[in-house]
Amino acid sequence: MTLKINNVTKQFGKFTAVDNLSLEIPEGQIFGFLGANGAGKTTTFRMILGLLDVTKGSITWNGDTIGYKDSDAIGYLPEERGLYPKLKVKDQIIYLGKLRGMDKKQVLTELQGWLEKFKVPDYLDKKVEELSKGNQQKIQFISAVIHRPKLLILDEPFSGLDPVNVEMLKKAVVDLKNQGTSIVFSSHRMEHVEELCEYLCIMQKGSPVVHGSLKEIKRSFGKKNLFIHTDFNTEFLKRQSGVVQYKETFEGCQLQIESEAISQAIFQELQGKGFVRKFALEEPSLNDIFIEKAGASYE
Repeated sequence: MTLKINNVTKQFGKFTAVDNLSLEIPEGQIFGFLGANGAGKTTTFRMILGLLDVTKGSITWNGDTIGYKDSDAIGYLPEERGLYPKLKVKDQIIYLGKLRGMDKKQVLTELQGWLEKFKVPDYLDKKVEELSKGNQQKIQFISAVIHRPKLLILDEPFSGLDPVNVEMLKKAVVDLKNQGTSIVFSSHRMEHVEELCEYLCIMQKGSPVVHGSLKEIKRSFGKKNLFIHTDFNTEFLKRQSGVVQYKETFEGCQLQIESEAISQAIFQELQGKGFVRKFALEEPSLNDIFIEKAGASYE
């Protein structure tokens, strides 16, 4: 069930929130939407869900438009949290599960499994307002996946979580993907997208700046990062052929180089100069690619 966004534009009066966006989101994969606030991520999600009409273009899932008939197959975690604070966790999730066509017994079985997974089995009878923000976020996540959706849309799922809970939620997302759920999530944290996604789109002012397979994006960029830790001054590497950028660090330097081959020439230049503690060649980061494509730093 591939999700296709074809030449989609969304305007609010004279303001264009999404500008001629075309993407294909493969089935059974994790697809990442990156972009600063106002880039058009949430607007795109709302159009996919049918909560907002497109101004131009079309969005299809499995060759058909998404409508009310598909609601039992889709899960959505909005950026703005929306749980009922006075309800117990159990009653909250049973209510939402029933709206998705589940019965009470099914919901409780799934819910207990998720609470165990999130290491909060005693939260079944707690009111939502009694929970910390991080634990409310876990319950909100469970509400989006309780019915085992085929398509899951997560808007900033890790915001406001401490590192332990971020890792817990990441693992849950990967497990769902491995069970066949197609997942689309937005984030303004590049490292989350790099770690989880095979495919991604970086949006800026409503348009895609970079999109496609993460491996292909990095491969086509060509340039590499080289990290060198030494006991001697490395400033002479600034003038080395093929060095695009030189940055001095506390332990040595960080270079951006034109290709892998350049690293070998640099390695030769270091010989006999002193002790080399680290010489590491790495793929470019998403931030490197974004700066090149957008002409500005991501933040």
